[in-house]
Amino acid sequence: MKFKLFILTCLLIVFAHKSNAQLSFGDPVKINNNWQFHLGDCDALKADTSTSWKTLDLPHDWSSEGELSPSLASCTGYLPGGTGWYKKELEIPENKAGKKIYLYFEGVYNHSEVYINGHLLGKRPNGYVSFAYDATPFIHFGSKNTIAVRVDHSKSADSRWYTGSGIYRNVWLIYANPLHFTQWGITCETKESNTKEAFLQIKSGIENNSKSLANLTLNIRLINKDGKIVANKSDKMAIASETHKTDTIDLKIENPALWNLDRPYLYTLEVSIKQDNKILDQTTLPVGIRNFTFDPNKGFTLNGQWMKLKGVCIHHDAGVLGAAVPKEVWERRLTTLKQMGCNAIRLSHNPQAPELYDLCDKLGFLVMDEAFDEWESPKRKWLTGWNNGTPGYEGSYEFFNEWSERDLQDMICRDRNHPSIFAWSIGNEVDYPNDPYTHPILNGATINQPMYGGYMPDHPAAERLGAIAKRLASIVKKYDTSRPVTAALAGVIMSNETEYPSALDITGYNYTENRYAQDHQKYPTRVIFGSENGQGFNEWKSVKDNDYIFGQFLWSGIDYLGEAGTWPSRGLGTGLLDFAGFMKPWAYFRQSLWSSTPMIYIGTQRISKTKATGDPWHVWNYSTGDSVRVVCFTNTAKAQLFVNGKVIGNKQVYNDQTGIITWDIAYQNGKLEAVGYDKSDNPACRDSIITAQAPYAIIAKPNKNTLNADQDLAQIEIQVVDKNNNPVTLAENEITCQTSSNVKYLGMEAGNNRDMTNYKSSKRKTFHGRLLCYIESQNKKGKAVIKFTSPGLLSAKTEIEIR
Repeated sequence: MKFKLFILTCLLIVFAHKSNAQLSFGDPVKINNNWQFHLGDCDALKADTSTSWKTLDLPHDWSSEGELSPSLASCTGYLPGGTGWYKKELEIPENKAGKKIYLYFEGVYNHSEVYINGHLLGKRPNGYVSFAYDATPFIHFGSKNTIAVRVDHSKSADSRWYTGSGIYRNVWLIYANPLHFTQWGITCETKESNTKEAFLQIKSGIENNSKSLANLTLNIRLINKDGKIVANKSDKMAIASETHKTDTIDLKIENPALWNLDRPYLYTLEVSIKQDNKILDQTTLPVGIRNFTFDPNKGFTLNGQWMKLKGVCIHHDAGVLGAAVPKEVWERRLTTLKQMGCNAIRLSHNPQAPELYDLCDKLGFLVMDEAFDEWESPKRKWLTGWNNGTPGYEGSYEFFNEWSERDLQDMICRDRNHPSIFAWSIGNEVDYPNDPYTHPILNGATINQPMYGGYMPDHPAAERLGAIAKRLASIVKKYDTSRPVTAALAGVIMSNETEYPSALDITGYNYTENRYAQDHQKYPTRVIFGSENGQGFNEWKSVKDNDYIFGQFLWSGIDYLGEAGTWPSRGLGTGLLDFAGFMKPWAYFRQSLWSSTPMIYIGTQRISKTKATGDPWHVWNYSTGDSVRVVCFTNTAKAQLFVNGKVIGNKQVYNDQTGIITWDIAYQNGKLEAVGYDKSDNPACRDSIITAQAPYAIIAKPNKNTLNADQDLAQIEIQVVDKNNNPVTLAENEITCQTSSNVKYLGMEAGNNRDMTNYKSSKRKTFHGRLLCYIESQNKKGKAVIKFTSPGLLSAKTEIEIR
């Protein structure tokens, strides 16, 4: 369905019921602890004493534990894949007989097979979707039960970026009565909303697995943050034996608090079903109320306010942690992006961990949820460096035709209740010219990315794109009509010759700012936005200066593994944040463009033969008399530079043509400082760098001093300093981490794309003088001691209480 003015008014809910089990029914128990793992294939369904197993906790990514090697594929970060087995024994109490028993996996990469007591429950080739199985028929109540999971990632170069391998997200055991809510079966949206009133519609799917007719009462309550019930309603219903039914209830809320980016207000929705006054199932769901509008001429509104989406694209890994990324890591990363002025996230190019969506709801981000990177035909997977050598062609296309409808359905049903999600993307760059689709218009044409020649008649015809897009869009609309269908187009010039764009409600352009104006004129009803963009000033001006372009998504928000260059290279270093989540210099430039809070940053570059080279890091260490360019990123009206308290030149006015202020000066030791001034010439912010002396000591700063006992995470920032406690940004000292036995060392990340050290090594060199260390609790209470040492430096010790 194509909209001239696409208006959406929807209330959305976050599935956070009982420890974020995400299924909206039953009593979930997280079962991450004490699994057995074997790397390699074996007959895990039979007793085999010759097979070696190790005990570990989930989430687990075995690829990140492997050795990096130039003999492995660059596309997946020079890390191994393979096949692995997981096993776990569970005692199911006898008093649970009569209950339904489900196993829920948030993500297994990939080609998983799940068994219970030797019986196959199901297979799932897609490594990013969440899935559940009914294990009830094979459960031994009152005794031990064995879960076994086979994971086949033997086709390890099956992605253009790092995927990881294994059960890399949470696993849950669900106890439920025979009569319970259906999986992802509760939805809630508004028909109208403003600050005076909102009209909500809650749909509750209920299934009756019993042998008799069930007469039920459905109860719904909406509760605000103060614990006050703001709306409630009940409904009586009857469900026949072994059937399911959906009930609809409408609520009216007076003076609702709307969910927005600055105040992401979440209500609590309580939903329960009773029979004979006994609760059979209940769930509690956070609720965010908001509405939005898309207009081809004016852009985007949230709750009636016109705004620009200042977005970034992110992949799902976190450097040395691989794909098994704790929620706390994402919260730190997202908080940093928020402080930069970022307000939108594109989840590239697959469904991601449920916890990440919860955080976006909580912190106030708009999210573009994406399903596929390739459709029925493979893309190039670079094996010896990005765009280098001969590519491979393994990939998810192998199961697309069989599984795409189910995978897309499950993504939407799992995620549709998150207020942060504003659009469903059915594909990323599936129209990349000749990778694989082609069209005669490519003869003589160019795009703003590497291109693989003109029309290739032996390749799939681009006309296929329209048919597939229509099919996928219809699936989206079957399960959610409250958001637009979109996709990220790379070959817009080719796709315009097909029905692909017309199958979409809003159209994402990747690196195609040069077509904004002409396509806006040629296709006046098309809503256009930048779905993937470079980080230049002109790319931002294309959004800022044109009402009809509602936003951009920079590639990328954070450095990610895979899509690496020639060895040594871990990934593509285009992120505003590095692997450790530290801001890189150009992140401050983006902050100067996106943030409304006064800020200023200075970095420096050496001038050689009149040319400044290198990124402007926070460094003030050169030789006396060296020519140095001081680069200033600020959102203030003017900036002034000082060296050792003395003014250097005149105040410079903000440069509207580049967004950057620079000074070329002769270096001298001491303090370099810049001050930003507002329009009234009052100081608004300042930044300074002090010449660092030789590395002298290590400073360790944990983000928290207490941890919960069960898999809580501490993130410890390590900084090398001189004897005056000034950061030594040029330091590359090797740090060794030692921990007490009551915590688990997960790794240290420096953000260096060329550091090919094993990810689980307890030694790592600092990069720009710093590291981030990850420490996880292991159900052992008491005081944990973490020590950091390096030859020639004063060591650091931090103590964390485990409760």
